[in-house]
Amino acid sequence: MSADRSGVAVRTRVKICGITRSSDAAAAAQLGADAIGLVFYAPSPRAVDIGTAVDIVRVVPPFVTVVGLFVDAEVEYVAEVLRAVPLDVLQFHGSESPQYCSAFGRRFVKAVAMRDDVDLNQQTRRYHDASALLLDTHSDRLAGGTGQTFDWSRALHVRDMPVILAGGLSPDNVVEAVRVVRPYAVDVNSGVESAKGVKDHKRMEAVIRGVASVKT
Repeated sequence: MSADRSGVAVRTRVKICGITRSSDAAAAAQLGADAIGLVFYAPSPRAVDIGTAVDIVRVVPPFVTVVGLFVDAEVEYVAEVLRAVPLDVLQFHGSESPQYCSAFGRRFVKAVAMRDDVDLNQQTRRYHDASALLLDTHSDRLAGGTGQTFDWSRALHVRDMPVILAGGLSPDNVVEAVRVVRPYAVDVNSGVESAKGVKDHKRMEAVIRGVASVKT
């Protein structure tokens, strides 16, 4: 358990992102993950096509959220994915405008690359229709999945919107991250892999147990 900034006890959720195999999705759900993430961004080593995504979603049980990740995608492509894949939430990792993010009529999460000069209060105001802000390590080369952390104390500057913490989280540091930030959720990707796109079930279990172990 964690706590929000009002002091009310809440449970930090866990999302396992970059799922590429049905077996990993099923294992994540069985281990207690609250959400899985499917990457619809071709340059990513964890990208899935529509057919693979449909097969993965088939094994996801009720009440586990399926999140689709996009990076500056064409509107037509997002619409095509939505027609075929029953996504619960959209996650935008590029320079998408608020109008773009809201155009699909779905709940969405906006990722913010934690550059040195980013103003999180400004981002919160700009993307006020978002369900949450996802804070991730900035990289000039990668849109997520960097395996690197950032200064978690910066996440404490977010007001009036749930925070999802990402960037380099693993069984080795996720407990400390939750204690520092008290986020709504953590988003874990490369930190629970044996190879890119291949999840290590023991590492997933360690992250989920670690997050659950944090007390208020």
